[in-house]
Amino acid sequence: MSAFEIVERGTRDRLGEGPLWSPRDNALYWVDILGCGLNRFDLAGGDVTRWTLAEPIGWVIERAPGDGFIAGLQSGFAELRLDPFSVTPFHDPEPHLPANRMNDAKADDAGRIWAGTMPFDCEGASGSLYRLDSDRRVTRVDTGYTIANGPALMPGGKHLFQTDSKLGHVYRYRIADDGSLHDRSIFLDFADSDGTPDGMTFDAEGGLWIALWGAGRIERYTPDAGLDRSVVLPASQLTSCAFAGADLDRLFVTSAAEDDTASPHPGALFEVDAGVRGFAPRQFAS
Repeated sequence: MSAFEIVERGTRDRLGEGPLWSPRDNALYWVDILGCGLNRFDLAGGDVTRWTLAEPIGWVIERAPGDGFIAGLQSGFAELRLDPFSVTPFHDPEPHLPANRMNDAKADDAGRIWAGTMPFDCEGASGSLYRLDSDRRVTRVDTGYTIANGPALMPGGKHLFQTDSKLGHVYRYRIADDGSLHDRSIFLDFADSDGTPDGMTFDAEGGLWIALWGAGRIERYTPDAGLDRSVVLPASQLTSCAFAGADLDRLFVTSAAEDDTASPHPGALFEVDAGVRGFAPRQFAS
């Protein structure tokens, strides 16, 4: 394939986010936050299916029992099933912050979910980072975020990377055995002219791929924070990325049409020739 291809479909996302590879369904799932939509791209047949929700949705993560997903909604954590389609909320971590919403999450090797929140208007540091354990207990593990974004688990599962897009910081945490976070440090610091760090994923070699909002490119960074590769795409507002496919060698990139009137393909889903493989996403253990 060329450096990238566009997944053709009838619609574009207002705010595409949260790509998730499902080996179970041989499909890539991703959300349209502002469009209140969940999308599925069938890798075998090429069809794209879309479900509409009653509120913004920030992400979905598969459940290990093989029955549906855990979803992050504006109102909090929920169970989501597709056949028949149903959404069952079970915990709102911020009932005192109705103007906040959930934004981006990942599961780790222990079957826990790490999920961030942010103010809907992207103003004020009211966002936090939460851990959802397999027994459905929710713990706030860090706070003071304005745009909590892009959690990524380093291969080996001992370190979590998390972004505050408003500040341009990508943080690195050490994960203790009990799930607590320690030793927060700034792994990368982006200037405004570099673009805004958004969603992220690791490849199997330890490279960190970051979608850069406003810059129209994704970048790969080595474990020592060196820039290794940059891929330019025809959409300014790139939001996240994930490896997919049976060999985990297909890198998909989401984007947003919101606030992008100049790009050729805003809100498109792209497939990029990354030249490396990812590793299988983890599932929630309940």
